[in-house]
This record gives sequence, C-alpha cells and structure tokens, in this order.
Amino acid sequence: MTITVNTKVYTADAASSSNSIPYLGVANTITVADRFDLYRTPAKATKLFSGVARARVKLTRTLTLTGALTTTGLATIDCAINVPVGAASADVNSMLSDISAGLGQTWAQNLANKQVITV
Repeated sequence: MTITVNTKVYTADAASSSNSIPYLGVANTITVADRFDLYRTPAKATKLFSGVARARVKLTRTLTLTGALTTTGLATIDCAINVPVGAASADVNSMLSDISAGLGQTWAQNLANKQVITV
C-alpha cells in the first residue's frame, strides 16, 4: 500500500507489529531517512470511562545542513493524536484540518525554524 503526501509517495514496508508500520519514501536508504511511521494504541476502557484511542504520525528525514559541524542531520516531526471513544468523526476531522492548516502558518514556521513563540 502507498500513501501520498503532497507529491511524495511513501510505500509500506514490513510492519514491526500489528500496531505500527513504516512507509518509506523514494529517497530512503540505509544512510538517508525519508519515512512516515504510523502507530496506533487501541482504547482501554475502565468501569467509568470508555477510553482514549491513540495514534501517532512521525515524519523523519535526513537534511543537508549549512553552517553546522556536520553535513547532515535527522529532522523529525512527531504528531500525537488522542481521541476519546465516542467522539464524532466530524469533530476529529475538524481538528485534523485545523492542525494541518495551523502548521503551515507563519507562527508555526517561526517556532520550528527560529524557536520563536508568537505572543
């Protein structure tokens, strides 16, 4: 199976468990990372609470560095998704839309690139 993000295609690799699978980009090699890792943790209910389903999306890439002590380095963006059992899909989809739009804005870019928190 493949997933496409923007114009990049990632192909499923061998799953390390039934709850995680890496997707490798065309640039991925033994020495260069270009991958999405998808994880899930099923909800665990108690007598008083239906539980929270957890998911995680992790993007890792090897980047070429300028003005640094090494020529390359690993960059990672790691997103945790925690949704209580019973949440409406429309509510979850709205949150996913908001976070993806937010991460493309200047305040998020300033935070990631310059460590500046917009106040």
